[in-house]
Amino acid sequence: MTRLADAKPVHLGHAARADGAWRLYIFADSSDPTASTSRVRELCDYLSSDASPVTRYTPKGADPDSVIDVRAVFQQGHDELEVGQLPAVLLPKKGDFAITDYEKAYCPDPKAEDIFDLRGINRDTGCIVVVRPDQHVANVLPLQGHQALSDFFAGVLIDAR
Repeated sequence: MTRLADAKPVHLGHAARADGAWRLYIFADSSDPTASTSRVRELCDYLSSDASPVTRYTPKGADPDSVIDVRAVFQQGHDELEVGQLPAVLLPKKGDFAITDYEKAYCPDPKAEDIFDLRGINRDTGCIVVVRPDQHVANVLPLQGHQALSDFFAGVLIDAR
């Protein structure tokens, strides 16, 4: 993988810290993720909404990725996407000074095997992979599976509101 913000090669599994957070890995479909009609954009808008499990289970005052860390893997190369056009959930503001975290978006590494091919992810539909804090895959959902994602976390986490 290549991190979008700085084109640094990164192994996706090494990008996550052992911090007790759940991970949502959004594997984008083939459409332009910055377009307003994109399934990834719709999912990210949902994840920023009040109905979102990210919003619902994150305690007030905590970093937005402290309970559910959202990351995205796009099919486009790092030179084809503009970081500043990504949805807000992929550019969370963190810490006392609300500094933007630019390390949530990834692209294929042209020098490595493509993760979509390696993991058998459908390029036309994409998917959401829910990973437990112990790094085991807990669920795989379609990009439009907003309610299924909420239902999953409702059975696992306690509402922070």
